[in-house]
Amino acid sequence: MFDFLKKIFKGDESKKIDSKPFKKTSKPKTEPKKPAVTKSKTLIKEPNKKTKPKNEEAQLKPAKKTETKPSADQDDTPKKDEKLSFSEKIKQGLKKTRDAISGNLSALSFTKNIDQEFYDELEMTLIAADVGYAATQQIISELKDRVKKEKLEDGAQLKSLLKKILSELLQHIEKPLIHIETTPFVILVVGVNGAGKTTTIGKLTKLLLDEGKSVLIAAGDTFRAAAKEQLQVWGDRNNVTVISQDTGDPSAVIFDAMQSAKAKAIDIVIADTAGRLPTQKHLIDELAKIKKVIKKFDETAPHETILVLDANTGQNAINQIKVFNEAVSLTGLIMTKLDGTAKGGIVAAIAKEQPIPLRFIGVGEKIDDLKIFSAEDYAEGMLE
Repeated sequence: MFDFLKKIFKGDESKKIDSKPFKKTSKPKTEPKKPAVTKSKTLIKEPNKKTKPKNEEAQLKPAKKTETKPSADQDDTPKKDEKLSFSEKIKQGLKKTRDAISGNLSALSFTKNIDQEFYDELEMTLIAADVGYAATQQIISELKDRVKKEKLEDGAQLKSLLKKILSELLQHIEKPLIHIETTPFVILVVGVNGAGKTTTIGKLTKLLLDEGKSVLIAAGDTFRAAAKEQLQVWGDRNNVTVISQDTGDPSAVIFDAMQSAKAKAIDIVIADTAGRLPTQKHLIDELAKIKKVIKKFDETAPHETILVLDANTGQNAINQIKVFNEAVSLTGLIMTKLDGTAKGGIVAAIAKEQPIPLRFIGVGEKIDDLKIFSAEDYAEGMLE
């Protein structure tokens, strides 16, 4: 009898024990809440630091990591930019191009003797960075000649010589923008869609203001939706006037801007135009019409016609220069988005094939990241 009762009690106990796990999973209010509560407490306590965690583990998950990282990102970035010199900023902007070249170049320098195989691999490295065939052949030809003259035998000695040769090639397009003493000095900005004309105009405005010039912007892109609104944002940011019209002819907008600048004795007018592809002949021809209208106001204007190029387009930039130069006689170039591509060698290709002065380069997204082009700094940035 007692044995029978024991079996009954044992059976009940096993049922109780077996039911516990089911009770835990079936009650969302008890078990699942605990991890959720500890997580939320940790997230709240980390920024505040005032409430004490209930256990040491929560205290060790520290507010230091989640708190200091955001503040470091916010504080260090501007500090770094403030400390960077001009040449250091160029190097930073050309990091992707330099990484693409330097990896192969370092391998060549330290593992190869100076032989034909060395030159063949160097040729492939330069072409891969969009230096272009013609520029690459010139660089390697000069390198071979100087290696013989200086009797170099070790690949490790070539890096400084290669920088010098590249710098000499780039000097053909190192011609800073010079302001003629004419009021207003008119800069006509052209380029394809998406090259970064609007942003470049905003940055160029800031750069000219820093030089003590007064600037007025003409919103001559009357085709793209929100183009004038985007320029107005840059105008407000730089505290300069933007002349625009709701609809109308881009030539008329630019003409009005020139009249306004003349009346207010503004030093410089930067005139935006709609983006157009080199294949759109009717739109390319329209640029010539815009120039004619500008000349009716001032026969010497525009005093600078700048083509904005996106570095990501690589060798396609050569064709863009040819087409726009035929249409409007370019006087300068601005290369944008160099910080986002490994194709920075395209500047060497331009120097060899289409040597139009490269006035400025864009090496970052910030308003101060439009820099005057320097051949020496650019070569150093590519091959450091």
